[in-house]
Amino acid sequence: MTVPTTTADDFSTPRPRPGAPNVVVILFDDMGFAQLGCYGSDIDTPNIDRLATGGLRYNRFHVTALCSPSRASLLTGRNHHAVGMGFLADAPLALPGYSGRVPRSAATLPRLLRDAGYSTMAMGKWHLVPRGERSHAGPFDRWPLGFGFERFYGFLQGDTNQWTPNLVRDNHYVDPPRTYEEGYHFTEDIADEAIRAIIDQQHAAPGKPFFLYFAPGAMHSPHHVAKEWAERHAGRYDDGWERFRERAFARQREMGVVPDTAVLTERPSWVPAWDDLAADAKRLFAAMHETYAGFLSHTDAQIGRLLDALARIGELDNTIVLLTSDNGASAEGGQLGTVNEHRFSMRLPETVEDSLPYADDWGGPRTYSHYAWGWAWAGNTPFRLWKRYAWLGGTRVPLIVHWPQGIGADLAGGVRSQFGHVVDLMPTVLELAGVEAPEVVDGLPQQRIDGASLARTFADPQAPAPRDTQYFEMLGSRSIIAGRWKATTDHVSQGVPDEERLVEGSRAFPEDRWQLFDLEADFSEARDVAAEHPDVVDGLAALWEEEAERNHVLPMEDSLVARIKLILPPAYPAGLRRTFRPGGSPIVDECVPNLGGGGRVSAVIDVPQAGAEGVLCAIGDWNNGLALFVQDGRLAVALTAGSIVTKVTAADRLPAGRHTAAVDMAAGDGGVELTLACDDAVLGKGVSPVPMPHSWQHGGTALCIGFDRGFPVCEDYRPPFAWTGTVHEVTVEIPEPPRPAPADELRDALVSE
Repeated sequence: MTVPTTTADDFSTPRPRPGAPNVVVILFDDMGFAQLGCYGSDIDTPNIDRLATGGLRYNRFHVTALCSPSRASLLTGRNHHAVGMGFLADAPLALPGYSGRVPRSAATLPRLLRDAGYSTMAMGKWHLVPRGERSHAGPFDRWPLGFGFERFYGFLQGDTNQWTPNLVRDNHYVDPPRTYEEGYHFTEDIADEAIRAIIDQQHAAPGKPFFLYFAPGAMHSPHHVAKEWAERHAGRYDDGWERFRERAFARQREMGVVPDTAVLTERPSWVPAWDDLAADAKRLFAAMHETYAGFLSHTDAQIGRLLDALARIGELDNTIVLLTSDNGASAEGGQLGTVNEHRFSMRLPETVEDSLPYADDWGGPRTYSHYAWGWAWAGNTPFRLWKRYAWLGGTRVPLIVHWPQGIGADLAGGVRSQFGHVVDLMPTVLELAGVEAPEVVDGLPQQRIDGASLARTFADPQAPAPRDTQYFEMLGSRSIIAGRWKATTDHVSQGVPDEERLVEGSRAFPEDRWQLFDLEADFSEARDVAAEHPDVVDGLAALWEEEAERNHVLPMEDSLVARIKLILPPAYPAGLRRTFRPGGSPIVDECVPNLGGGGRVSAVIDVPQAGAEGVLCAIGDWNNGLALFVQDGRLAVALTAGSIVTKVTAADRLPAGRHTAAVDMAAGDGGVELTLACDDAVLGKGVSPVPMPHSWQHGGTALCIGFDRGFPVCEDYRPPFAWTGTVHEVTVEIPEPPRPAPADELRDALVSE
């Protein structure tokens, strides 16, 4: 047989249909219904507003009320419990609906588009990797590349420091390309990466369509932005959250984003009246929202850069842009907001007086900030409540669709009122891309897709919604929409201190009361008509139970203490003692024994004859962190917990030669005793007035050996401050049991969403 007589096999790669559109999904975090200019806000969002002007806005679009669940639903087209994401990926449970592990029977949108010939890339926040799988050892099948993306640049956890993020490129950790002092900001960085990736892809394969998942850390805390952006909104919020809400509602009605019949729901008792606040509190709270507004405007500017790049290379007209948020505005800053979100998870009390000194630099590098919950309430105008609740304030968010080739000028600027849910986005994209969802992927039969395409609503504002029934559940808060009706429970979830103390409602499932709302007549879920239609309430409650059973919602649990008993352990837990050596990358905190209950950190070092200084080991930073270091020849330890720094320094210099430097941390009643030692000699003692953190950074951090990176743990040094001698090994040991208060770990996970 010779080559000329051989029939060649077909090795061609899949190609999309001619003219297949590019797809860009822009997924915000913790952004409410009323926080974009085109949805009634006075926050400057000109680039997003031009998407709305040239496209469509949906005013009855819904999500799951929490981060990981909404992201899993968006990327799979399935209900969140049906793919194991009933809560956060940070807290995987031994229950089908809460495993934190999206099953292979739910092939994802990027995987299906990639198999159909699209290029796929993700930039920004991920938050779909279970706790215990985020280290250098993986497994990597739930990292973005395992979901079908070909390129990834961003962070894996629920949030990150926008100035010094915990970055991942593809399947490995990397350092940011610049420092804060050099002008670095995470959102700008991922915009740079997205633009570069698209241009590179089009250079290599002109006309090949791409799918870009662009998920900034905004608007989740920490609300980090350069002061100049906050100053653009200076004085705009001095009259408070009620006036913001009233103005936003008036603009929403004028724009047609809400119907004329809509009612502005009343201020709840747990949101203080602005006029009753003291002058200092008003100044502080106004600064919080100026920073939030600046953060949003800054993010809008990066989106504008991305859109301009698409236009410059001639791809914007045939790109479907879908812009939405994973849940409503967040109230996790509590009633007073917080300069350091870690304080909330540590249950450290917040006061206006404590936060006021930071007012002029809110959002700067010394903060890990979140605004007061009055702004979350205002940001969800005209709805009730916020993120983590099945009320509309938690579940109804903006959806903007922009596609010049598919949404003509005669339709541009329109408002669509069909019911939609985050599970509907995958079927919509697949239909528009001309891609069929396969019944079998990699030999595995695929589970049902719960969503339905919204594509027919693009051209026809009167087209019926593709579906009209959807259940909701988050931390015990439950609701269901069926046609014109919505039933919602009054359940208040446990674990957020101010909500436990102040928010009105039921704290026990048997005492929960279903309220009923006619959404055709009551856009904002303002008037409970349960007493007038008890049969409808009973029917909807029964329908919710059916949906819950079908989607693995049950059993429910809103107690963090109870959930901890069901936590799935990692394959390789950090254990009670682990030794680390130099020569590798910084060690992901999941591999380090958790020092939340105290413990010992020791370093075997060689001290040089002269010039002994530098970091022996460090984890975290000046928000929450621990550093063992030498300065001017003297051993020192700095422990920062909730921005409160405790430092112990030896009186004498370390002698030359090999030694074991150590710090012992004994957790006591509300504080920590620190004992600094070299070999067997105690060099000093000190007491931290606050407890040990159970998480050094909600956004993830790493143990550095022989140097530090990012921001320091205290002001005494600047990273990298490399050790001038040799570090042979660092050992972290903790007592048994490792955590005296196990609920705190889940509380950290809740905050880090």
